[in-house]
Amino acid sequence: MDAHHDGPDPAHQRPPGVSDETVEALGSLSKALETTERARGHLYSFHQLTGGADLELDRAVELLRRAGHAAWAEKVRTEILGRNVIPGHWTFQIVEAYDHTYYQPFKDLERRAVEELAAGRDHLYEAEMKEARRTHGHPDHTARPPWPSG
Repeated sequence: MDAHHDGPDPAHQRPPGVSDETVEALGSLSKALETTERARGHLYSFHQLTGGADLELDRAVELLRRAGHAAWAEKVRTEILGRNVIPGHWTFQIVEAYDHTYYQPFKDLERRAVEELAAGRDHLYEAEMKEARRTHGHPDHTARPPWPSG
């Protein structure tokens, strides 16, 4: 890569007139959204783990019956199997409510802020941090990948 191209690609360069404070604020907003993405992933883990446990109850019910504990099998089947995890909700409904009430509005707002305040350029804070921390000229500190971004 020649020296002319040894810098961030245009999509990661600060537009004219965007202040340090704006870049920092958008970086903080992005970081908060990334944390929300992780929280959403944990909700999906909760959803899948709870669903897996509920499906395993089918086996437990059958094994209790085979072991001669029909009353216990029936208790598990009627009291726990298929039970709401919070009133009126299975885990998929919690994920849907989170997405509708919090995640999607947050994601939309962050996108609008980046569009309006930074001409749609993502990760300006991180791109500027990378540029400040890398060793220019070192083969493992290049500003961009060797292939075109797009």
